[in-house]
Amino acid sequence: MAITAANQLELLQTAEAVAREKMIDPDLVIQAMEESLARAAKSRYGAEMDIRVSIDRKTGKATFTRVRTVVEDEDLENYQAELTVEQAKQYLENPSVGDEIVDEVPPVDLGRIAAQSAKQVILQKVREAERDRQYEEFKDRVGTIINGIVKREEYGNIIVDVGRGEAILRRNEKIGRESYRPNDRIRAYVKDVRRETRGPQIFLSRTAPEFMAELFKMEVPEIYDGIIEIKAVARDPGSRAKIGVISYDNSIDPVGACVGMRGSRVQAVVGELQGEKIDIIPWNEDQATFLVNALQPAEVSKVVIDEEAQKIEVVVPDEQLSLAIGRRGQNVRLASQLTGLDIDILTEAEESARRQAEFAERTKLFVDALDLDEFFAQLLVAEGFTSLEEVAYVEMDELLSIEGVDEDTAGELQARARDVIEEQNRKALEAAKEMGVEQSLFDFEGLTPQMIEALAKDDVKTLEDFATCADWELAGGWTTVDGQRVKDEGLLEKFDVSLEEAQNLIMTARIQLGWVDPSELEGDAEDEGEEETAEEAEA
Repeated sequence: MAITAANQLELLQTAEAVAREKMIDPDLVIQAMEESLARAAKSRYGAEMDIRVSIDRKTGKATFTRVRTVVEDEDLENYQAELTVEQAKQYLENPSVGDEIVDEVPPVDLGRIAAQSAKQVILQKVREAERDRQYEEFKDRVGTIINGIVKREEYGNIIVDVGRGEAILRRNEKIGRESYRPNDRIRAYVKDVRRETRGPQIFLSRTAPEFMAELFKMEVPEIYDGIIEIKAVARDPGSRAKIGVISYDNSIDPVGACVGMRGSRVQAVVGELQGEKIDIIPWNEDQATFLVNALQPAEVSKVVIDEEAQKIEVVVPDEQLSLAIGRRGQNVRLASQLTGLDIDILTEAEESARRQAEFAERTKLFVDALDLDEFFAQLLVAEGFTSLEEVAYVEMDELLSIEGVDEDTAGELQARARDVIEEQNRKALEAAKEMGVEQSLFDFEGLTPQMIEALAKDDVKTLEDFATCADWELAGGWTTVDGQRVKDEGLLEKFDVSLEEAQNLIMTARIQLGWVDPSELEGDAEDEGEEETAEEAEA
């Protein structure tokens, strides 16, 4: 198959037709043709030759050229595509390394095999260009809703025609047991677009919380305009959902706007989500208030927040427990997702029993350690004293403020508490020494003997061992495992050592050992201060 004048224009027409069909740039098709013709020409003239083909974009004429590059004598390897400076002098007046000598060669007559090879190259290049075009088009649509038509089902996954490409709705991204047949119309959320070897993969979802948020944006003009903002969404797809909204215009009720006249707006979303029940909740910056709203329709008696553990305890009347938890724990689970906090629900009876148990435990501590009668020990607990250290080292005035306590009684209380603490410290020191704790840890300021004993039980016996600890190992923390928050017990947690205190202790130990330069820490602190000042100035 030779490229004659008769079929030169046919090349351009073919390129235009393919580009139009695949919706890609015609120039990309012509470039693929040039590469395929060059490859075919190499099989005719020799694979080591650098043969290039240029197709005129107006006439369709294909020009075949042989290119040779000027290289240093010692770099000459390919005699067909390279030549030395001396050899190049017969073609150029003053040749230098890097110059190219271009000679036109006769067009090749493509045989059957060469023509087939050229066709494969063109198809491959066109496919690559088509994939690039699809990826560029859909990567900017991540986070939006797309409409498509169901093409087929593969192993429970739905293949969707989205116009200029195919998308996949995986089995676990479908709502409940919904099923689709070919040619059904479908609306879904573009969750991700990835560039893969088999082409761009477009992943859809109908269970993502963002899908519900985007549906509300389409139905509620105030959300689209930014007057109302969706702050949080939690879903049990196909069953129930909670959505937290806030209005930046005092004259507009965010809940009412999302519900619409006679529920028209929310019902449009419910219909798209296969009847999923939606609780629309007013957002509040105060976590406790927002949580009370999120647990509706249950009534809440009291909320206790543990900010360090990101955990909340909610106390509800006994008869409201099942309503607060919901069927199979659905209500409290969705409220937890919405607030981002772990929620423990207690009845008023359970909370009262726990408080009584804590009261009895602290009372027994004071009775046994300070040799007090039960009434006086209960009086201390009722006044908020929880440990021997508080009694021993509190200001005298705080003890004198307790009814019936004079200076002699307060002094005796503190003396007894200090004696007990000193005895406990003595025993802890002896135990730590028996376990082999080095003097460097005893000399370290900030650790009590009882703390050192607790560390030694976990094989932390030197200052070096202590300096390698992580802050959460000392103060404790929380880890998320399989979506559940799990408590990590800290070595010094029972001594009320906070995360910040643990960080300071560890850093002090590292400085003493020479592992950290204090001047570097000061420089980092100054940099952070400057950044904060700059942020405040911008604000």
